Amino acid sequence: MKKIMRKKWAIIIVSFIILIVILQVIPPKKAVLNNPFINEEKKVLIAAHRGGKHLNPENTFLAFDYAIENYDIDILELDLVMTKDNYLVSIHDETINATSDAEAMLGSDKDYYVKDFTLEELLNFNFGYNFKDRDGNYPYRDVVSFDDPDRVDILNENKLNIVTIDEIFLKYKDTDLLFIVEIKDNGEVGKLAADYLVDLMTRYDLLQRVVIGTFHNEISKYLKENYPDVFRGGAVGDVTGFIVTQMLGVNIFNTNDFACLQIPTSQNVGPITLRLDKKTYINRAHRRGMSVQYWTINDKQEMQRLIELGADVIMTDSPDILYELLKELGYR
Repeated sequence: MKKIMRKKWAIIIVSFIILIVILQVIPPKKAVLNNPFINEEKKVLIAAHRGGKHLNPENTFLAFDYAIENYDIDILELDLVMTKDNYLVSIHDETINATSDAEAMLGSDKDYYVKDFTLEELLNFNFGYNFKDRDGNYPYRDVVSFDDPDRVDILNENKLNIVTIDEIFLKYKDTDLLFIVEIKDNGEVGKLAADYLVDLMTRYDLLQRVVIGTFHNEISKYLKENYPDVFRGGAVGDVTGFIVTQMLGVNIFNTNDFACLQIPTSQNVGPITLRLDKKTYINRAHRRGMSVQYWTINDKQEMQRLIELGADVIMTDSPDILYELLKELGYR
């Protein structure tokens, strides 16, 4: 009887091992063919996070232009929030307090939400006001007085006003730039933002140069169902599913078809810290045609480690550091 049981267990174990081997060998279905966010020739793509917010006021044309002109960036990363009159503007937060002079102008430290202002009203604020450079200075606080009748024009001339995604696409559509854009709104507003964005991408022939990200599973699902040909970044649920199946080695059971895995180098799950900067994950993502994009990396040594692992994109607030590193390594 014991021999029979041992034989049964041996068969079960061998069968399990064979199954695992088969699961590893079977090539997974490609999520994306010819993914523009994977570029073997350049080794790694430089994504200026919020335009490179350590160098210039984030999400402004001052930041975007400076990074493009000086550091050979490949990708602009930016965030989009919808205004009261349904324009999509480039800003990270739902409020304008952190980056503009709204509190000083309006005399209160209450939260000023983007959704409560029209685009015309937002153009009155200086979005370089709270920028602090590496020397600890605030170089753009005195660009224009609060009561200057030409305030909007002066801010525009200095590239310190808020900008719309329409303006961004129009300005850079004839370049080789790629775009990582994140929809910040959720619910019906988020869906409206998705419709607006995809329509604009279509009109400017940018469908092959933009990946849309969101932290809202509802919006990611909406994009997948209504715009299946648009490149999507993995939402929280998507990324979790991918990572879990890769950890278990059952890659054929993950059917997500997002184009880019946009992740930090580690993630806390309760008391456990999961390391996401692993060559295994990168290789398996590549088997699916997915680009692996790490955020937000500002340390030179960490950048070099990710380059050695085979990361496709590094999002950084300091594109100057990544650019100089790539030059040192002979990749630029």
